[in-house]
Amino acid sequence: MADLPELLSTSLDDLMAEARRLRAHGTGTLVTYSPKVFVPLTTLCRDVCGYCTFARPPRRGERAYLTEAEVLAIARAGAEAGCTEALFTLGDRPEARYRVAREELERIGCATTLEYLARCAARVLDETGLLPHLNPGVMSREELAGLRPVAASMGIMLETTAERLAARGGPHWASPDKVPSRRLETMRLAGELAIPFTSGILIGIGETREERIEALLALRSVAEEHGHLREVIVQNFRAKPGTRMADHPDATMEEHLWSIAVARIVLGPDVHVQAPPNLAYDDFPLLLDAGIDDWGGVSPVTADHVNPEAPWPEVERLREACRSRGLELAPRLPLYPEHVMELDRWADPAVAPAIRRAADAHGLAREDRWAPGEPVAVPFVIGRDAAPVGLVGDELGEDELVRLFAARGRERERVFAAADALRRETCGDEVTYVVTRNVQYTNVCYFRCGFCAFSKGKLAANLRGPAYLVPEEEIVRRVREAWERGATEVCLQGGIHPSFTGDYYAGVVSAIKAAVPRIHVHAFSALEVWQGAATLGLDLETYLARLRELGLGSLPGTAAEILDDEVRAVICPDKVTTDQWLEVHGAAHRVGLSSNVTIMFGHVERPVHWARHLLRAREQQTRTGGFTELVPLPFVPMEAPIYLKGRARRGPTFGEALLLHAVARLALHPSITNVQASWVKLGPDGVRQALAAGVNDLGGTLMNESISRAAGSEWGQELPPEQMEELIRSAGRLPRQRTTTYGAPPEEQVRRSFDAAPLAEPLNPPARDAGLRRPARLLRPAALGA
Repeated sequence: MADLPELLSTSLDDLMAEARRLRAHGTGTLVTYSPKVFVPLTTLCRDVCGYCTFARPPRRGERAYLTEAEVLAIARAGAEAGCTEALFTLGDRPEARYRVAREELERIGCATTLEYLARCAARVLDETGLLPHLNPGVMSREELAGLRPVAASMGIMLETTAERLAARGGPHWASPDKVPSRRLETMRLAGELAIPFTSGILIGIGETREERIEALLALRSVAEEHGHLREVIVQNFRAKPGTRMADHPDATMEEHLWSIAVARIVLGPDVHVQAPPNLAYDDFPLLLDAGIDDWGGVSPVTADHVNPEAPWPEVERLREACRSRGLELAPRLPLYPEHVMELDRWADPAVAPAIRRAADAHGLAREDRWAPGEPVAVPFVIGRDAAPVGLVGDELGEDELVRLFAARGRERERVFAAADALRRETCGDEVTYVVTRNVQYTNVCYFRCGFCAFSKGKLAANLRGPAYLVPEEEIVRRVREAWERGATEVCLQGGIHPSFTGDYYAGVVSAIKAAVPRIHVHAFSALEVWQGAATLGLDLETYLARLRELGLGSLPGTAAEILDDEVRAVICPDKVTTDQWLEVHGAAHRVGLSSNVTIMFGHVERPVHWARHLLRAREQQTRTGGFTELVPLPFVPMEAPIYLKGRARRGPTFGEALLLHAVARLALHPSITNVQASWVKLGPDGVRQALAAGVNDLGGTLMNESISRAAGSEWGQELPPEQMEELIRSAGRLPRQRTTTYGAPPEEQVRRSFDAAPLAEPLNPPARDAGLRRPARLLRPAALGA
């Protein structure tokens, strides 16, 4: 329907229906907006457009530009209010017209307005974290390239391709920067420089419908050539007093709806179509019916300086309008997800870290300020009255899981409801936990996992803090102490010390079982098992059978991270591969050792990787049947090297964390029936919400936990049974102590676990005191092959 005669002859109702169909194909039910502040750097402009009230001549005693302090004050207010974008609005090259602009630029040490814009945008980015979106008008290649290191995105309104509107008396008369060819050239240059870009048309200023279509076709051509133009604004003219066009009639709602629908049809489902809600006044919900999928910038702090007479609707009104049409509202960044997902191409290295910090897993803006391990209130409470979604188990393939992970609003509540109902049907209302002690026996590691803030030593990614190695006798002492405090399990994990061989791991298990024969030894990640087998020249099953005979009871599912090698190549390139991790756990299951499976999420991966991880866990469980639970582990970013280097997100949002638990419950049913929440990562309030999203287990009391704490988690190192059970009851559920394999612990141990004596101070002597020697060459699983 995109040819000119058909567009002009089709009824408005049919155009709008087709536009809605295309929107559904492109963005589903999602409608976005950008939480932003407007920064009117200068209202001087060398153009004199007949409809503009933003640009005005200088007034005696007024500055030509905002000061840097004023810019930062606006940006800080926006950051405090939850904004993610700083939209810099300004006139085109005012120094070319006004002496006052030239003089002020000279006083502040800048040759041009664009140079001052770059300075202010850099300070906003560095000092507030807001992402600058720049609209400085027509630019050369050199000027665009100069602004790219301080901007997340840029834009220029095409407005029209009708050159006749620049004739004397027309809206663009005496406005050299409004020549359509110059504006299109700026867009093309931005595309060549891989700058995410916004443009649009202005309707009702005297152009014809045919000319609107011509402008849209020009924008489509630019978008298709480079892929940088992801947003087209369809803005309606509103007459303003004091302008040359004050008596010109406003664009009608019918014309606006027609233009939006045609824009959607011409541009297709992959370009986002925006219309400003404030210029439609109380009729703004009608814009949704014409196919928009974005409301543009909405500010809780600043007015629309271009249209100050038209305040924005509150975000909640936008949300209600969306929901009235079966749509869901979500905040976005000034650049769209398509660009966020390829930041190495679309963002300057100086800007990319701030974009990652502000983004969620879908490339949208984070919907909350929560981060794993931080002692802050959770952003929302799960509702209890949603109708559950109906898909579970094998009905959920990769595409279905990705759709569930994208759920927001009411649909997300339905996912939570389904997971909660399935949990109740499968596990009842009991919430289990195990009394355990974590022993991290060394923080020396020769692997370079980008997410790890725990490991230390010359080969570690993080060199802060002393390197230690716990002696065998101290490990045994801690295990004996844990047993006396009611523990039924000891969990052993640590860095991969370059001197460890398979005999080291075997010796630790043997010493523990000799001293405390009834304790369950839950020990060694897949990487440690692979290291142990490789150093002894044994196959995995032979080595694991030896460990089982010595007393190993089960394997933790750590080192899984994300079971997808595309992600592992970024976060842990020299660690076990996906197939190797699965091979270790498959071998463990075949020799009679159970294990669990973890997933660490919220760093560089995307929802499709979550889906693949769950599917691989489900497939492995179908083959070998030894997984006891799934343990989602939200990435704790604060001290993680990959985050500090600006290469990872700030952990999952709280909504993403709950969705991972809930969708896992649905996807793994009935293969894996237990879903665990990490109280260390989620905190007490987060745990209560997770218990309403499919979770039936809270893991261990820990006694000691160092890995999450090293990464920046503020939650305590132990949650004793008294507090664990109080937490569970506060969520309306029934607590039950369990063994590692979900059996009933001995009554004597349960009694001991309450009112246990304080822990003795653990001994962590320097690693050099052990006198270990490393082998001639270090063993890296990625080099050994599967």
